[in-house]
Amino acid sequence: MITSLSIKNYALIEKLSIDFSKGFSIITGETGAGKSIILGALGLVLGKRADLTSLKNKEEKCVIEAHFKISKYNLETFFEANDLDYEDDTIIRREILPSGKSRAFINDSPVNLQELQELSLYLIDIHSQQQTQELSEESVQFQIIDAIANNLSVITDYQNVLKGYKSDKTKLNALLKKQSESTKEQEYNTFLLNELVAAQLKSGQQEELEEEFEKLNNVEIIKESLDKSLAIANEEQFGVIQSLNEIKASLHKIATFSTEYGAFFERITSLAIDFDDVSGELQKASEKLLNDPAQLDFISQKLQVIYNLQKKHQVATVDDLIEIQTKLENSVLELGNIEEEIAKLTASIEQKTNELDAFASKIHENRIAAIPLLSDKLIAILETLGMPNVRFKIDINYGDTYYQNGKDELQFLFSANKGTDFGLLKKVASGGEMSRIMLAVKAILAQYSKLPTLIFDEIDTGVSGEIAVRMGEIMKEMSQQMQIFAITHLPQIAAKGDSHFKVFKSTVDDDTQSELKLLSQEERVVEIAQMLSGSVVSDSALNHAKALLN
Repeated sequence: MITSLSIKNYALIEKLSIDFSKGFSIITGETGAGKSIILGALGLVLGKRADLTSLKNKEEKCVIEAHFKISKYNLETFFEANDLDYEDDTIIRREILPSGKSRAFINDSPVNLQELQELSLYLIDIHSQQQTQELSEESVQFQIIDAIANNLSVITDYQNVLKGYKSDKTKLNALLKKQSESTKEQEYNTFLLNELVAAQLKSGQQEELEEEFEKLNNVEIIKESLDKSLAIANEEQFGVIQSLNEIKASLHKIATFSTEYGAFFERITSLAIDFDDVSGELQKASEKLLNDPAQLDFISQKLQVIYNLQKKHQVATVDDLIEIQTKLENSVLELGNIEEEIAKLTASIEQKTNELDAFASKIHENRIAAIPLLSDKLIAILETLGMPNVRFKIDINYGDTYYQNGKDELQFLFSANKGTDFGLLKKVASGGEMSRIMLAVKAILAQYSKLPTLIFDEIDTGVSGEIAVRMGEIMKEMSQQMQIFAITHLPQIAAKGDSHFKVFKSTVDDDTQSELKLLSQEERVVEIAQMLSGSVVSDSALNHAKALLN
């Protein structure tokens, strides 16, 4: 429950600090006095977004701080999960700086708005007139039924699986689209890859083949040139080898006469050895050289395959072709991986579908069992609120679509009077009837909820007299289980509170301020009398106010 609220430099509030008690608290005040400002400040503490218009003095920061007693609500796990210090008396502080930036703290630890909003779900429900209109929305109706059906944990499990199911479906659809788009392209890629694989390409292969082709294609002229070279080298009388040997012998005679002649002899000796070696190699090359038309044809064909592939792929080397082959292999492999991934996702989706169906079926069964109980409780409360002939027709149909909260489709129909047909709430219920239905719903949910605090913002719209008295009694009963606040214009409801706060405006040095004050018993009598009769309080109004309070 909220135990205190302090506000500094917010809207029309310069500085305000107020303590709250458990039970049923009333907040009253004239239209425009600042009740919405109090709720706005509380909304900031609970994580709503803020801007500079919130600051009364644009040069100073706005600070709103609320204290909550949370020892009975098992929130330790939330604090642990968010790495926050847990305190039975927890303090939430929100600051809005003149720069427009805002900061939030839980027990002096800085937090982001999402964490603040998550915690607020466990602390306070602020019911507005807009929420009353939302009662006609299917999602809100499901929330009511699911609270009675105790479906929260099952729906949480269902939503966790649904998240994975949707993710898998998205991935599968993307893969199927990719597979469809790439199938034709992949067939052509496979054809190109097979061509390259069949060519058995190796780095440097083209150069080797071209060299071998030149040898075989010019075998006769090569043979002739080698043999002629050998003949010149080895001719007995005038061959190069014979001439070199004669020169070597001549230089040998004078080699000892000087270092210069010795150097000539060494060089010619080395030259003779090298030439003799070259002559031997020429001899071997000549002996190996054969005229092989079949091998020449084989090499020619292999080269033609390479040239054709280079032309097709518009590249100049075998290494480029090998790189293309690698890319095509990866592309073909990727398609294979897509098929494997599709199979995995299909199996995962099937498994998740079975899990979702099991959870959805359980949710449906729980709802079916809860509907009669909800209907009976609503009718029982609404009969006391001046709707003796009210009836509800709540139909739930189990469908095929996976919604966020199951597979059910809901029709929540209502009839207020005998002899009238059932209709949708938003079409057949008046404003006063909607207010009473919403109060009945909140009263029922209070029995199933562990929420510490509930604030009703003018839930009494469209009602008066004895109905207002009974609405006040219902809120009083609810306050036995949780802290209840009611912002109201009706004296019948105001008189039911355990404590009564008044919002009013005051003027200090031409500055208008909103203030919130806890009324004494005497002040409360006057306030309720004014709600009955206006600003001029009569004796009968005072007596009526005292009667209501008693």
